[in-house]
Amino acid sequence: MAIHRRADRHLERAAAAVPPRSWRRFAAGYPDVAAAYDALRAACAQAGSLDAATTALVKLAASVGAHASRSVHAHAKKALRCGVPAADLRHVALTALPTIGLPAALDALDWIEESIAEEDERSGGA
Repeated sequence: MAIHRRADRHLERAAAAVPPRSWRRFAAGYPDVAAAYDALRAACAQAGSLDAATTALVKLAASVGAHASRSVHAHAKKALRCGVPAADLRHVALTALPTIGLPAALDALDWIEESIAEEDERSGGA
């Protein structure tokens, strides 16, 4: 239970983070679609018992498998803000390697490393 409370506190901090510029532009141009997407995202998150950290890792794994660099960056940062250790993010890419192949896994590792560095810089190296 302590893990869930700790992850929930990290999720609250993550929710306070400024959304990416591309999302802000999208939401400004299509507010109804953005609101519907946010409602869907919230409903999916509340549909089960996964804590915030596990949810972040699931989303990271899906992004790695989709070879979606923007999503890998976003979900890696969210996972870090939920208290997931950087080593666990790397492990997601390594675990995916036999399924997605070496080149895609190497790309994912690069994107994860970039996200770790960006998040370290944003948080002052904490």
